[in-house]
Amino acid sequence: MADRVSVNKDRILAEFFKLTSFDAPSYQEEGIAKYLKEKLKSLGLSVEEDDAKSKLLKEDASRTKTASNLYAYLKGTGDPILFSSHMDTVNPGIGKKAILHDDGRITSAGNTVLGADDVSGLVSIIEALTVIQEKKIPHPDLEILFTVAEEPYCSGSRFIDYKKIKAKEGYVLDLTGPVGTAATAAPSILSLKIGVKGRAAHAGFNPEKGINALNIAADALANVRTGRVYENLTVNFGTISGGSGRNIVPEAIWIEGEIRCLEHEKALCEADLIREIFEKAAKKYGGAIEFGLTEHIRSYGISKRKNVVKRFLSAAKEVTTLEHPETITTYGGSDANRLNEHNVDAIVIANAMENSHGTDEYTTTAELTRSAELTLRLMTSQHS
Repeated sequence: MADRVSVNKDRILAEFFKLTSFDAPSYQEEGIAKYLKEKLKSLGLSVEEDDAKSKLLKEDASRTKTASNLYAYLKGTGDPILFSSHMDTVNPGIGKKAILHDDGRITSAGNTVLGADDVSGLVSIIEALTVIQEKKIPHPDLEILFTVAEEPYCSGSRFIDYKKIKAKEGYVLDLTGPVGTAATAAPSILSLKIGVKGRAAHAGFNPEKGINALNIAADALANVRTGRVYENLTVNFGTISGGSGRNIVPEAIWIEGEIRCLEHEKALCEADLIREIFEKAAKKYGGAIEFGLTEHIRSYGISKRKNVVKRFLSAAKEVTTLEHPETITTYGGSDANRLNEHNVDAIVIANAMENSHGTDEYTTTAELTRSAELTLRLMTSQHS
């Protein structure tokens, strides 16, 4: 039935411009969350908020404009399916202004991100639900999840009540690339924060009394493999800070980096190896280290034989401009990582956003329309 019904391009564009007008950098989603809560209610869904806001505020009291994750439900007939997008954007995201160009491209004014990541996903879900209600299209039980603080390593989705979710399959609209692409595997992401401790001394009068923390760090980093260490594992150190003056032997510095790997245990083993290398270097110079490891999200991989993938490929054939719908592996994380960790087979699907996280981010009217059409078919394919 869904293939006989079209989405409304003008309505999609109006909703896109409305949602991108909200200032919603991570931890500042209060306005867009309030709007979306009322929007979902107006479409006949029951809507609940979790306690993410209070927990995020407990971690950092300055997050006064943050919001909670929204969980919505629409009763249907058949096994439930989950659809999810996030409400936050990266910076610069204050004062966004979407501009529609004559060729159908939509960009920001150039001084902010556009916010298609992830407004295009939100719009696709809203439009699909609107068409379902307007045309009274049969559908299975639908669960909707709009999350906060996804950009900082899926911070907000830590606080979802996963026991509430009944779906065993789901689609997270949060992927760059042409509509018709889906990521069926994504990595674990571990953050490293390593404190290297030496001993301060005057660099001119008595450097012999000092232990140079930079020398320890340089020795260690010379022995740590970085870049694409293995086919499915990457290591990067991105920041270094510390020291107190050019004429002082540096007593302490901090180095921060990350590990991404499609195999979780392999990522942990690499972290252990890096710890050992830094400990060995510190011992060599008479210093010490503090090794901080944070696990943000865990890897997942879903077989093409799974129903969630087969349904996607079947629905995508109807709307994509690709010769064949594609499944890929991504090295970016998303809320799909957490859903898979909680026994929901979730894949991430492309939803009309390009050059995400830059001021040159854009989308197009054609791809926004295709994304909404694909979402509608995924919501109704069991009943078409």
